[in-house]
Amino acid sequence: MKTIITYGTFDLLHVGHVNLLERLRALGDKLIVGVSTDEFNLLKGKQCIYGYAERARIVGALGCVDLVIPENNWSQKSGDIKKYNIDLFGIGADWQGKFDELQTLCEVIYLPRTPSISTTSLKKALSQIDSEAIQKIKQGLDGVLDIVKALE
Repeated sequence: MKTIITYGTFDLLHVGHVNLLERLRALGDKLIVGVSTDEFNLLKGKQCIYGYAERARIVGALGCVDLVIPENNWSQKSGDIKKYNIDLFGIGADWQGKFDELQTLCEVIYLPRTPSISTTSLKKALSQIDSEAIQKIKQGLDGVLDIVKALE
């Protein structure tokens, strides 16, 4: 059995996230996803639309994800690789070379991003929308969360 792990914030889940997770899952038998906690995101200077519990729940509802764990800090990856008997660490190519030191513990791959989509670009587009439109979008995203809850 081949176990794969990846990490991310996964705020405003989009098709690029889903593509990455599905491609990683296709490389093995089990996919573990470390979702960055709110506290860790603050240390990274990231502000999320959704809190950790909601982001973890949404990611965990995807059929390609077998287990969601909290990502609390940069240094936990090697411990997680040992703890979960990881065979492959995979992450987006925008992190190319940043996790090469993990190659002593498991295989490391960097997958190409889905063109023309990123959480940063979505947030930038949203920042140009007035507050009334943003509320409508948030209500739509809350509706997606309600659907995920109903599926559980």
